[in-house]
Amino acid sequence: MRQYSFRTISSEHPLKTHLVMALLMACPTTLWAGESVQSGRPEAKPAADAAGSTLSDAAWQTLRRQAVERPRRIIFNNDGNEPVYFCKAATAEELLKARTSRLAGSQVDSIFYCTWSSGFGLFTHNTKAGQVFSTREAMFKDNRTQEFLDRKLDPLQVMADFAHQHGMELFWSMRMNDTHDGAGADYGPVMFRANRLKQEHPEWLIGSKEHPPRHGAWSAVDYGVPEIRDLAFRYCAEVCRNYQVNGIELDFFRHAFFFRCSGRGEPCGDAELDQMTALVRRIRAATEEAGRKCNRPILLAVRVPDSTDYCRLIGIDLERWLREGLVDLLIVSGYTQLNPWEYSVQLGHRYGVKVYPSLDEPRVRDEGARKLRGTPAAYRGRALNVWHAGADGVYLFNFFDPASSLWRELGDPAGLRKLERTYFASVRGVGSMPVPHQKFLRVPTLNPASPVSVAAGKPGRVVFRVGEDFAGAGEPARICLRLRFKNMPAAGQFHGSLNQQPLSNGEIRDVWMEYQLNAKALCAGINLLEVSCADSPAGPFSLLDLCIEVTPAED
Repeated sequence: MRQYSFRTISSEHPLKTHLVMALLMACPTTLWAGESVQSGRPEAKPAADAAGSTLSDAAWQTLRRQAVERPRRIIFNNDGNEPVYFCKAATAEELLKARTSRLAGSQVDSIFYCTWSSGFGLFTHNTKAGQVFSTREAMFKDNRTQEFLDRKLDPLQVMADFAHQHGMELFWSMRMNDTHDGAGADYGPVMFRANRLKQEHPEWLIGSKEHPPRHGAWSAVDYGVPEIRDLAFRYCAEVCRNYQVNGIELDFFRHAFFFRCSGRGEPCGDAELDQMTALVRRIRAATEEAGRKCNRPILLAVRVPDSTDYCRLIGIDLERWLREGLVDLLIVSGYTQLNPWEYSVQLGHRYGVKVYPSLDEPRVRDEGARKLRGTPAAYRGRALNVWHAGADGVYLFNFFDPASSLWRELGDPAGLRKLERTYFASVRGVGSMPVPHQKFLRVPTLNPASPVSVAAGKPGRVVFRVGEDFAGAGEPARICLRLRFKNMPAAGQFHGSLNQQPLSNGEIRDVWMEYQLNAKALCAGINLLEVSCADSPAGPFSLLDLCIEVTPAED
């Protein structure tokens, strides 16, 4: 096995180690083809030196709080694919044109830019601690990352410059354990071959293709390995020292699988929780140290599942991190939502942490249901539910259309109430996670793949949320409750009520039963639909979907 080129510094001299590492990270160079990624060293406590800061502790804390409190109406998470797939030339203009230029003047206040980070340690910024993702094999034949860096155009710096020129903040986002390289799709093997760390250290992975874990992807790195934790720290510290970022995001949702015990179906214990907490403490210390040296706060955001119990199951001691003041921004959820947004808002605000629910693209299986949930009207309804829950802003993930009107809408709840919007009982359905999550679900999952059965003597109930008060805001032109059934009940066989008031005068349109509602029929927040049926030769039926369509009154 080939050895790493980085010369190990003796752990017997931690101060010397810290100083040498600081010098190394202050001088980033591109990893050229044929070089090897650097080896991790044993974890050591970070130095708390704030040399270079000209601010008193009190002034620094005031500056930090101002940075935390700044408005973030919309946070745009960009997965950084542009230099790999979309740029026809290695220029700043081409990089920004793909997804970013047209956001100037929009409601986007923050860009969270992920420099690929798909496969642990692979990046599209000028890293020395990690490896530049420069492969041009197969579907990556148009990858211009190395060409950008050869031209002294660093994608991360280009994004930071754009953000700051337009009054936005820029966070660097690192996916903590992205496992696309373990996928069976054609890109998986190519990405795995490109990752020198995983090629050279298969013992640092949770499994192998031949012996995969019971849960999660085999290509995930094991955070129980000290070298992996140290590398994760060094990736973050390098960015803090070398780029003018406003923050670091640790994306634990990509993918939420970190320890071998999770792969075996066992809960993480104190050892795993302590190891991950120690890593977050080190990263927090690095952001503080680098920020104080330049009198510019570098905040720390985490993107995690929205359940403290589930987080602990997989090795994330979230409430401990909040209690210890390690986190400034809390991004919750992804393809799976476990709790109502109010749960996370109350949790974060209890510790003075800002909360931003993540509105990922819908992935329910039914094509028609998925398309309905991906419309601008559906995103508006989702955003209104976020704002009504008391969140501090909206976070968009895997949403890349720079021409969409939503960039100029979702950050303004008053403006959203003047536009068409749609509410669903569930946008995500049951969802999916590397480690089973079903027993932690505390939200409705209604969609065609997770229906509610209704039979004689066994009524069905669905709780859903509406993020506005219709009665107190003036009558909209039209509010329509739409119910989709399997085995549509015949007239007289179906009985429904909304918030304990009977439904009547329903009309069948295609596979939907529609009811026109008045403004008082719905409550701001929680609403309850109940459906029942009488004995029928046709037997029981199923409720497949529920949505509320709102058409505003014309001015």
